[in-house]
Amino acid sequence: MSCPTPRRGAEDQARSVVVIPTYNERENIDAILNRVLAVTDSDILVVDDSSPDGTASLVAGRPERGRRVHLVVRAEKTGLGAAYREGFAWVLDHGYGRIVQMDADLSHPPERVPALLAALDDHDVAVGSRYVAGGGVRNWALGRRLISWAGNQYVRLVLGLPVRDATAGFKAFRAEALASIGALGSHSNGYCFQIENTWQAVRHGLSVVEVPITFTDRTRGESKMSGSIVLEAVLRVLRWRVDELTHRPTGAERVAA
Repeated sequence: MSCPTPRRGAEDQARSVVVIPTYNERENIDAILNRVLAVTDSDILVVDDSSPDGTASLVAGRPERGRRVHLVVRAEKTGLGAAYREGFAWVLDHGYGRIVQMDADLSHPPERVPALLAALDDHDVAVGSRYVAGGGVRNWALGRRLISWAGNQYVRLVLGLPVRDATAGFKAFRAEALASIGALGSHSNGYCFQIENTWQAVRHGLSVVEVPITFTDRTRGESKMSGSIVLEAVLRVLRWRVDELTHRPTGAERVAA
């Protein structure tokens, strides 16, 4: 799927939206929506993968539905990347100029959404970073910290990325940046989708800034992380680098073509 660069006036450039993918987040959804609505004027788009626990029904019953809270229900669960691609397509089609992506489990602090959006005044992409001064993690066991650190080191080393939190999932983009990196045409899912967009932003010469955040492990609901998601990231990162070194078209370059 190609992603033509949108043409937007000043009013559209100022419009912002927070995209939140969900699957069985009934225990968290009201809290995340309340906190985002309280700290920003941004709209919210929830992209639900037909959660059997009724997450979409809770969103549909919100008093802000249709005004500041919007809902897309997908037919089935096909991965985080697929959910974000559908959400990004929706917000670009509706003329938003600034897009934030974040998890529904409250691991990403909603209070930092304004800081990410403000960073887009001078940059194309803002990354909510755990690994810059002022950033950090909370409620993580030592083993989880080591896995996250090692994963980031692997990605940065293999792809040569200057971004310290290359695996971050809390980001903000100018609409033109999403178009430039071919986000709607990527094929990654899960953890790997986060990496791909950061990598493509750097490779396309976009201005990427890291904004410190404190990541807090979820306290309610179940994590969607799995061994297959991690394996996808490891293998795709290696393949991307091999493609670069052998001058094969990368995913975004194939999309552009």
